[in-house]
This record gives sequence, C-alpha cells and structure tokens, in this order.
Amino acid sequence: MQQASSATPVVGRDAELTRLSGVLERARGGEARAVLIAGDAGVGKTRVLDEAARQAAAAGMTVVTGHCVDLGDVGLPYLPFTEVLGVLAADERFSGALADHPVVERLLGSGTASVRDVDGRLRLFEGMAGLLAGAAEVAPLLLVLEDLHWADQSSRDLLRFLLGRGVLRHRLAVFASYRADDLHRRHPLRPLLAELVRLPLVERLELRPLADPDVDRLVRALQPRPLPDTTVRRIVERAEGNAFYAEELLAATDTESGGVPSGLADVLLIRFEQLSETAQQVLRTASVAGRRVEHDLLREAAGLPEAELESALREAVGRQLLVARGDDTYSFRHALAREAVYADLLPGERARLHGAFARLLAGRGNPAESAAERAHHYRESHDLAEALAASLEAADHAQRVGAPAEEQRHLEAALDLWPAVGPEARPSGAGADRVTLTLRASAAAAHAGELHRAVSLTRSALAGLGQDAESELAARVRYTLAGNLLSVDNLTAAFAYSSEALAMIPEEPASRTWVWAAATHVLAARHIGENETALRVARRALAVAERLRVTDAQADLLISLAVFDGEGRRGAEGRRRLIKARDLARSSGNAPVELRALFNLAMGCYESGALSECVPWLTEGLDRARRAGLLSSPYPLEMRYLRLLVLNVLGRWDECVRAAAADADVLPAAGGYTMGPALYVTLARGDFTAADRARALLEGPFDWMATLVAGIVLTDAAALRGDPEDAVRWARSTVTALTDEAGTRPDVAVRLAALALSAVADTAAGLRSAGDEAGARRWTDTAAELVELARTMAVRDDGTPQGPEGQAWLARAEAEWLRAASGPDAVAAWAKVVTAFGYGDVYERARCRLRYAEALVAAGRREEAASEARAVRETAVRLGATPLREQVDDLIRRGRLSDRPGGGDRAAVLTAREQDVLRLLALGRSNRQVGEELFISGKTASVHVSNILAKLGASSRGEAVAIAYREGLIAPEPSTSG
Repeated sequence: MQQASSATPVVGRDAELTRLSGVLERARGGEARAVLIAGDAGVGKTRVLDEAARQAAAAGMTVVTGHCVDLGDVGLPYLPFTEVLGVLAADERFSGALADHPVVERLLGSGTASVRDVDGRLRLFEGMAGLLAGAAEVAPLLLVLEDLHWADQSSRDLLRFLLGRGVLRHRLAVFASYRADDLHRRHPLRPLLAELVRLPLVERLELRPLADPDVDRLVRALQPRPLPDTTVRRIVERAEGNAFYAEELLAATDTESGGVPSGLADVLLIRFEQLSETAQQVLRTASVAGRRVEHDLLREAAGLPEAELESALREAVGRQLLVARGDDTYSFRHALAREAVYADLLPGERARLHGAFARLLAGRGNPAESAAERAHHYRESHDLAEALAASLEAADHAQRVGAPAEEQRHLEAALDLWPAVGPEARPSGAGADRVTLTLRASAAAAHAGELHRAVSLTRSALAGLGQDAESELAARVRYTLAGNLLSVDNLTAAFAYSSEALAMIPEEPASRTWVWAAATHVLAARHIGENETALRVARRALAVAERLRVTDAQADLLISLAVFDGEGRRGAEGRRRLIKARDLARSSGNAPVELRALFNLAMGCYESGALSECVPWLTEGLDRARRAGLLSSPYPLEMRYLRLLVLNVLGRWDECVRAAAADADVLPAAGGYTMGPALYVTLARGDFTAADRARALLEGPFDWMATLVAGIVLTDAAALRGDPEDAVRWARSTVTALTDEAGTRPDVAVRLAALALSAVADTAAGLRSAGDEAGARRWTDTAAELVELARTMAVRDDGTPQGPEGQAWLARAEAEWLRAASGPDAVAAWAKVVTAFGYGDVYERARCRLRYAEALVAAGRREEAASEARAVRETAVRLGATPLREQVDDLIRRGRLSDRPGGGDRAAVLTAREQDVLRLLALGRSNRQVGEELFISGKTASVHVSNILAKLGASSRGEAVAIAYREGLIAPEPSTSG
C-alpha cells in the first residue's frame, strides 16, 4: 500500500507522539521499552513513526528501520532484521559490536554456517540480541519494525526472543507497527501479540482514526491553494479519519469522477478479492443496501441458504471487511470500501439488486420510514414511477419530523423524475402539480438555509405557470419569490414581484392569499424606503387578517408594525406587539413567524442596551428552532450571531469561541457570518488570521450580514496594524456595499467610521508630533469626512437616534476626531466615551479607557491616568487581548505611570508572586526556569514578567532588576565565596 510521504504534516497525533517521546527519553536513560503500534491501513502509522524517528535522531539516538514486505507464502526469512543489520554494518561506530557477534553476519549472506538446526538458530538469536545491546552501549538506539502483519515466521520468532530475553535492559527502544484491520482470526501475528503485551516492558499504542477537525487541517495543509469549504467537508466525511484516504480523495478533486479514485479503489479491493466467491457475492449485495444492512434483508436479497450466508459473513467479518453490530446488522468497516465494491458491480447486476431491495422494503412495515431508501432503490433500478411516489412519501416524512434539508432533497428528486413519468402514473390530489411542488421545495430550501437555491426554485415555479394558471396560485408564486428575494437582498425585484402579487387578486372578497401577499409587500416596501406605503398596507391587511382569523398572517403583520411603527422594537408598544405576535404564531403552529417575533424581541433588548434581557429570548428562539428543525433558516441564523455577539460584548470570550466552534459543524453554507463575533475575539487577541477568514466571507453571492461582519473585522484589523488607508478603504467600501437600493445606509456605518478614525487619528497625531503639519492636515480632512458620516448615521431617517451602542460609537468617533484634529488631550470627550460604553461592552470600554488614560497623561493628571491604565490592563489580561495589553504596557512605560514616591509603595504594587518572580529574575533565570522553580508554566511566568515591567516602568528585565535593587525592592544575594 502507498504510504504517506514524509512531506505529509502530522496532525491530530500530539498525545501519541508525547507518549512515544516519553518512551524515547526513558530509553536514553537506560530504561528501555517496546511499543506495539496498531492501526488500520492508511491511518498514519508510518507518518507517526517517521516523526518519532526524527525526534529520536535529533536527541542523539541512532535510528535503524526494518520493513516487512508482503511476499505471500514465500517470504524471505529475517527480512526486516537483515535490513537493520545492513544499516548497523555500514556504520563504523558499530564495527566492534559486530566483531563480537560474528554469527549475525550469516544474515548478510557472508557466513557459511547453516541456521536450520536448533543450536544454530539459538546462537543467531543470541548474537542478534548481543549486537543490539552492544550497539546501544555505543549510542542510544531506536529499532523500528514496520508492517509486522507481513513478518515471516522467523522474524516473529526472533522478535519474541529479543523482547522476552532481556534486550530491553539497555539504552534501546523498539517501535513495531502492524495493521489491525489485517489481523483476521487465524492471522499468525495474533498469538505473538497476545504474548508480547503481557511482558512488563511492552506496551500497545492504538492509532485511532483522526477526528474530523484534524482531517480538515490535514487536507488544507496538503493543498497550497484555497479549497471550497464544501469540498473539504466532503473529503472529511468520506475519509472517516483515515489520512491516506483523505490524501487520495484530495488528489482526485480535480477529476470529474465523483466515485472512489482508481488508485484507492485498487487498494480497497485487494482484501475483497481474497474472499471466496460466495463471500464476494454477499459483499456485492450488501454494498447495494448501503453502509449498513439487516441480516434478514441481506439473506432475502442474496437468495442464499442461511448456512451459506453465515459462512460467507463469518469470512467477511474475519477479514475485517464487515463489522457485526449488536442490532443484527452488518456494516462495512469503512464507507469507501463499500463504494469500491459497489463501483465494481456490473450495470445489470446493480439494477437487479436495487430492484430486489426496493421490493423487499416495500413489503415490510414502517413504509414512511423506508420511503427514502425505497426511492433510492427504485430510481437505481429504473422503476421511475415507483421512485417518484416514494420520493414524495419521503418528503412528507421529512416534513413531519422537521428535516427541511432532506425534504428539499426528496422534492427536488421528485421534480427531476416528474417529466420522465407519464401523467397516468403521477400522484394525484391537491398540491400534486409541478408548480406547487416546486413552491414547496423552495420553502424547504429557505428553511434549510439554502436561500439562493430557494430563489432559483421559485423562479422555476414562475416559469412553469401556464397562461391559464389560476390567479391565486400565480399570486402565491410571486409573493413567495418576493420573500425569497428579500432574503438575498435583491430588494427592487422583491418589491416588483410583491406589487404584482397584490395586484393579481382583489382585496374583496377577503382571502388568505391576499393577506399574505400584503404582508410580503409590507416588508418589500419598507426595504426600499416606501415607509408610508408599508405602514398603510400593514394596517389594512392586519384588519383583514383579524376578520378572517388568519392568525399567523396577523402575527407577521404585527411584527412588521412593531419594527416599523413609532419607537420600533425598542419601545414598550413595539415589545407588546411582538409578544402578542409570538403568541399568535405559536397558537397557529407557524414556527417561522414565531421565530421572527422572538428574533425581534431579542434585537429590541440588544438595541436598548438590555443585554441580559436579550439572552432569554435568544434561548427560547433557538430552542423553538431546534424543535421545528429550522436551525439553519434565516432568523435562527441571525439569533446564533446575536447570541455570540452578546457573549462577545459581555466579555465572555471563551464561551463565545466555544459556542462558535460548536455551531460551525452544523451551519449551512449561507451561515458563515454567524461566526463573526468569534472573529472579533480572535482579532482582539492578536490573531490576524481573522482577517483572512473575514475575506473568505465575501466570496460567492452577496450576503448582507457576511459583508457587515467582514467589513468590521477588516477595518479593525487595518486599524490595529496602523494602516489608515486600508482602514478607510474598508470602511467606505463596506458602507457602500450595505447601502440599499433606496440609498439607505446601514446603522453599522457609525462603528465603521469610528474604527477607521482611530487609525486616522494615530497617523495624524504622529505626523503632527514629527512636525509634518501638511501631512497631518490631509488626514484631518479624512477624519472630518468620517465623523460627519458617523453623525449622520447615528440618527435614523425618522429622526430617532440609534440605541446605546450606536450612541457609544458616535461618542468614540467624536473623540477620535478631536484627537486627529488637535491632539490627545481631549479628556472630557474620552470620559464621555467611557461612560457611553458602560452599557456593557467590556472590550470596547477598555479600549476607550486606554485613550482616556492617554488624554489624562497629556493633561498632566498622572495619578488618574495610572488608575485607568491599571484597570485597562486588568481587563486585557482577563480577556487575553494581547494587543491591548501591549498598548497599555507601552503607555505605562512611556508615561512612567507606576512611579511612586518611595520603594515601599512600589513594593506594595507588586503581588507576592511577582516579588518571587522578580527575585529569580535578579538571579538571571529565564521564564522557563522561573516557571520550573515556582511550579508554574512558562507562559504564566511570562505574564508575571510583563506585569513587573509595567509596574516598575521598565523597558527590559535588566532595567526592572536595576530599579528593584536601587529602590530596595530586593536584596542582593549573599556571597558564597570564602
């Protein structure tokens, strides 16, 4: 089998390598060990051994490797040890040891004595043990034996002798690998392994399949060009933790075939072809069933007597191709093995077996639960009419259990089959026409988070409408298309289609269709700035909905009025309407409308600065979405983002990052933006890869929220890098991209302007202090443009100001503008900013307190500045915000904010632990040595050292020690000389 190249990175094996490193360290000290390393083919045994060997060589050990080779029944005796001996013989350091044990030269072919007799064999074994012991006296030795499952009998006997007769008393480690999946019940290595693991100095290490995140890292590391997330995710799913399989699947990504790569298929089929013909036929039949198959179903499909079937299954299980489960089922050990066997079927054989499984499943109980399987088997057996009926049945089942992605898949399969099935064989009844099914598929796609696919399906439904289509269906198609277009920010087209829908059916006599057309038109009108139209239609439609008792539409219209009318969702009236809408939607069973109400309740709390009140609404909303199977639909995605944002703002950063990681595994492609708050944390902690991840959000179709997140990250990243041009460019381009077709700019423009202003103010202040007034004026003009943008956007079109967050960012923009225009001494402005961010944003408040401290220093108010700086530093350390900590440390040093009248005061500033660290610094200890002596980590020691430098106003460890001696904080160590 092909092995991973040495260029393949080692991922996901830290624990195993740490364990092997410990064995090597003990071996160098004379405490020898042997490790038997087990794992399936391709799981990464060779790569782990290569890395362990590299570490051993770097530590001064001699590494010798012997390989066992698959030569069938005519294996060469002692082959791996002959290879080892050749390496030792080529090294002059070991010539003395070889001379002491000439009997081993027989393995090199230079001796004439036979080793067939018992005495000769024993002398050879003792000679090999003596040679290894002698070599280990010259230099610590690592003996690596690869692929023991192919070892000949003589090599197995020699290994038993070496490990059982004292060779492990020397500076020697033995690492031996074997394939666990090759060890069938009668494999000759099995009894040897059972014997060896009972020896006290022998241990077993099993390499299990890699975790999915590790396979993801491996794939991305192997491919220098960026790969689409969907491609990586598919490789990860198919590889099932096997590194070799992942590499082969990656290598095949540029080919058109979606099956198993030919090279990998050849490897996977080797063991299959070693089975008896009956066992091969059973596996072929099982491959048609899928990854797992029930015993009874397999027996009926294979058409074999029970005894023959059981014999074949025992053979397949013994060869570790199938795994017997406790629920009377069998599954392929690896999905790719099933794919390879399935691909090897003849076309007619494949169709026949699929038909057999379809008929067998149809004759069993629980028809709804087997509908998806039956649809698949009928389709592959070319019985298209039955496949269509089963696909629709499967879609109904998926809808009942709240699985919109599966419902969409089955409906699209049905739509693909529809033209191939004659009218007489198609389902009949309400909703059983192609346009209605397409509308239903578009709704399922929207609920699954596939928003652009929902638009495409609804356009297909529109194109499928005939000239004689009834007006209600035509209106439904158009307002559904309008709603889907709104979700992908195609606002003008949405308004056009909602207008057409409303015009197609009269308001009287009142109908449910007109009410929903009106509700959609309200949203579309609002989004293009037609606020008066939106409010007028909403009030009229609400009255009709109440009269008709269309409670879910009534709830939807109440939400629109709560958001658009009066003080909006922040006001008491807005909240009352939203709660009523939530209750109406719940009573009607319309989960999407209920989720819209809950999202707006949460947003109202957030916008009013009531962060703690926001959380219960989010918890309720996400729980409701989970129960309805709608976690990937638009409003739950926005709730996920808002939940992470609240954690970010409250300073619960570790929780934010953990929650984002948990979400990442289940998000649809359109949900990438919900990770935004975790990117804000990553950037604030000094990891600029957040900017790369933010740029990736801008790939593909335009997404409003993804653009907002990317704009915030990229503008802030440029500001942190000290690049004002890039910061201003990202702020401007993001505002432009988020401005709707009516010219309405986004509320986030205030934040973007303030972030860009911070970089501009830094640059302007630097130029001014360097005497470049012209350069400073150029940036002051840019600052004036940005602050004007912030002022304009902090007040909405209807004259109402943004909430506490928007006002805080406006205050920061004003203060940064003053710093850019006149210098850092705007104490009152920065005090106002700190107060404004007091609504709960821990990190932004700390950043503004740093600016406040700078202004206090410039105003000569050093004691107040020192107090603010200490508070900022405490927050930065708690959050892990490294750039902020470095900035405040720099201010403390430059402003000498820790200066005190006397050493006693300085000593009081240092904690007891910091005083311990300071004494060790005076003795010249490194951070690692400090950590070892105080039983703390080197990283923690580094943090203490940074704290000491900041508190003493020192720029280096040496300066800190000098200050400490000068001010009597530490006493010189007593001399030990006589």
